[in-house]
Amino acid sequence: MPDIHAKIARLSRPGLLIRAARHGLVDYDRDRTLRRLLGRSPHQMGKALETLVQVEESHEDRRRQGDAGYSFARHIEVLVALMAEARLTRSRSAERVGL
Repeated sequence: MPDIHAKIARLSRPGLLIRAARHGLVDYDRDRTLRRLLGRSPHQMGKALETLVQVEESHEDRRRQGDAGYSFARHIEVLVALMAEARLTRSRSAERVGL
């Protein structure tokens, strides 16, 4: 999992997107959001995080290309889930090593 966290740490997105996503963390509902975004129940945290990274990259590509179908709101929703899942995996990893 460290590789995925390093990849997430290297993401560079506009400040407005990041600030909006941080505000959304307060209301994050893991089951509801991951089911809506990924079409399945979120049983494997690491797998959900990997998939979210791919989905977010797709949104970022569409944003940069000026795609008419790009949704700012959906991109924020994906970023919220990505941030929340990254936090969950980090805290669970720390619990396993006794930190």
